[in-house]
Amino acid sequence: MDMIKVEVAYATPEKQLIVEVDVPVGTTVAEAVRQSGIEREFPELTLEGTPMGVFGRKIPKPDIEELHAGDRVELYRPLLIDPKQARLNRAAKAKQDAAG
Repeated sequence: MDMIKVEVAYATPEKQLIVEVDVPVGTTVAEAVRQSGIEREFPELTLEGTPMGVFGRKIPKPDIEELHAGDRVELYRPLLIDPKQARLNRAAKAKQDAAG
């Protein structure tokens, strides 16, 4: 059986981890994540329902999408604040700092 090498990555503000995994050709994104065992390093991580992507491109169906040699699977954490709101907050703070 032909094997390919892929990476599975996850990060929190405190810890980042990339696990290299050898998987058979035809392995899906979700299968590679399960084979990586990455959830053992992050007790708060539940694979079911966690958004996944490959090189920053969100994968809507990780149980179907097959990987290619060298792909990096990324697991995404939920956003704590909407990006638009974060920009507004930074702009307001910068304006306040400049005035003050």
